[in-house]
Amino acid sequence: MLFEIDPVCHMNVLPATAAGKFEYKGKTYYFCNPRCLERFRANPEQFLAPETIAKIEIPRPGAMAVMYVCPMDPEVRQAGPGICPKCGMALEPEMAAVEEEKNTELDDMTRRFWISAALSVPVLILGMLEMLPLVQLLLATPVVVWAGWPLLQRAGASVVNRSPNMFTLIGLGTGTAYIYSVIAVAAGLNVYFEAAAVITALVLLGQVLELRARSRTGVAIRALLNLAPKTARVLAENGSERDVPLDEVHVGDRLRVRPGEKVPVDGVVLEGQSSVDESMISGEPIAIGKTAGDRVTGGTINGTGGFVMRAERVGSDTLLAQIVAMVGQAQRSRAPIQRLADVVSGYFVPAVVAVAVITFMVWMVAGPEPRLSHALLNAVAVLIIACPCALGLATPMSIMVGIGRGATSGVLIKNAEVLEVMEKVNTLVIDKTGTLTEGQPKLAGIVPASGFTESEILRFAASIERGSEHPLAAAIVNGAVARGLDLSSALGFRSITGKGVAGSIDGHLIALGNLKWFEELGIDARELLDSAEDLRKEGRTVMVLSIDGKVAGLVSAADPVRQAMPSIIDTLHREGLRIVMLTGDSRTTAEAVAKALGIDEVKAEVLPQAKGEVVKQLQKEGRIVAMAGDGINDAPALAQANVGIAMGTGTDVAIQSAGITLVKGDIRGIARARALSRATMKNIRQNLFLAFVYNCVGIPVAAGVLYPFFGVLLSPMIASAAMTFSSVSVITNALRLRKIQL
Repeated sequence: MLFEIDPVCHMNVLPATAAGKFEYKGKTYYFCNPRCLERFRANPEQFLAPETIAKIEIPRPGAMAVMYVCPMDPEVRQAGPGICPKCGMALEPEMAAVEEEKNTELDDMTRRFWISAALSVPVLILGMLEMLPLVQLLLATPVVVWAGWPLLQRAGASVVNRSPNMFTLIGLGTGTAYIYSVIAVAAGLNVYFEAAAVITALVLLGQVLELRARSRTGVAIRALLNLAPKTARVLAENGSERDVPLDEVHVGDRLRVRPGEKVPVDGVVLEGQSSVDESMISGEPIAIGKTAGDRVTGGTINGTGGFVMRAERVGSDTLLAQIVAMVGQAQRSRAPIQRLADVVSGYFVPAVVAVAVITFMVWMVAGPEPRLSHALLNAVAVLIIACPCALGLATPMSIMVGIGRGATSGVLIKNAEVLEVMEKVNTLVIDKTGTLTEGQPKLAGIVPASGFTESEILRFAASIERGSEHPLAAAIVNGAVARGLDLSSALGFRSITGKGVAGSIDGHLIALGNLKWFEELGIDARELLDSAEDLRKEGRTVMVLSIDGKVAGLVSAADPVRQAMPSIIDTLHREGLRIVMLTGDSRTTAEAVAKALGIDEVKAEVLPQAKGEVVKQLQKEGRIVAMAGDGINDAPALAQANVGIAMGTGTDVAIQSAGITLVKGDIRGIARARALSRATMKNIRQNLFLAFVYNCVGIPVAAGVLYPFFGVLLSPMIASAAMTFSSVSVITNALRLRKIQL
């Protein structure tokens, strides 16, 4: 697997997760962010000068620098660990590793916390007894200056970057208490070293708890990564076998999969048979039987049988790798609901500083003696208790955990906005073929017109359909082959989308298609109208065959409805969704299927190019529409819908156009996606509520509004503990999403 280098900033970029790419002089360049792409697009030669090229070194496979991002602002992205210049939080790996990496930030904060705690206890005792201020100074100084140095450093960076954040408030609070106390030692006044030391220790404790909690949000990605085996057993041409690392497997290699082993890469079974547990991509625990010709997916678990397979997709091309890349990218996306928190956070820190100044002034003017002491402690409490971090984490933590949870159940969410909109969907448009049905139609029957035989009709129909890629064509051809008919080649073959096919077979002009098309062609098919209607009422798709301009008979195919579909439709109805079936099939056939399934509305005889217009019309009626489909002709409708849902067994075009992908094409995933959306959005609202209420209640209490009524004041140390609790509670609440039932 090769890793490209961004030619602008020289950072390593994994093509599967690149923020952009640009074709230039026959080469594709990958970029780590859109700004680099735009700069390169404006002047490619500037960045591809010889001296620039000399700086670009393609690392060996596996040597890619790990990219780190800010959990609150994913645009802050760099190679290697660091601190976010905006919010001051520790950056975390953009993509979780197979093995949880050593968290140096957590180790450092833990060490600083324990040392600060050990020194803060005697400072607290001496402060309560108002004894030995010089000893307090000696003990508190290493706590504030050394243990709290990362906090002070981030506070300073927030000022330099003009991005006030939580650490700005902490730096102001602890710095004020410490500096005042140093001056007070010389002046013989009361000191507050215990406040500065204990606040520092409690904030460090909060950082430790927060970092531990945040590390658990990557569990879903690590679980997916761990599904891939480390090695594969390759069969050589001379019959020998050897185990090789997974990144040494190439397309076309023959691999042996023994009982109980994981399938190494995506491919097809060549020989042998077994049952494979595909629950890791479908969410369903039922093992699927596999024989020669069946496809298998890397990371799935082989049962008691053994088989030989051919590798077809390896490295970043495997389904598992694509799932990991998609989930990782989606987890870093931002939901529209976060705009509210962003707006509030932008004004939050300046407002808190203003409240702290006002608090100090009010207590100095109107407070009881000692006024300076009360003014200082209450102002510090206001600064310390405020927690913009809780507001900032409320949405991204829930999004990260929720999207990861969906991936483990075969529901891939493209971005956070899709997850938010899915909750609001009230209309579900479902394509019939391949979505409601199995997508593998079979020849159901033949009705000859007078003067023609069944074999004659089937031979001509199958011969003309050999040039078509439509699923119905395959059903007719397979039916003819099963009956042992000899097929002929078609001359002048042409396909008319949504209507039928035509050409010349053995010197005869053949047309096969729907009745509407035959009306346009002026071919009289009245003789077979009643028979066609009866077949449609049975849910069959009916095609008319003409030979040399004369109707020869009917060919019908049946695409069985998926077995679990009635219960799934019932579940979706209970979710409050109106189900609309969209199909190019005849109205009679469509209504027969709809009636059997309990579908609310039918849009039949819709040409592929008109599917998007149907979705648009539903939106004009005020509906919020989700569209589920699996074919190329569904792509425009998937893109038009508020939420596009692609069946993972469908085409790449459909999947790229959709916001949600159901990995194994299991339509039950629609109900799972809906449940996931509701649970995640509920969790986000809970987090925002907790953060808003905490700050709205905590700041006034810290300022002393309860003192005139109850004589209650909030110690800065208690304020520090409360601030720590607020951030950790938001992350802990988000982690509950890992346990939701889908």
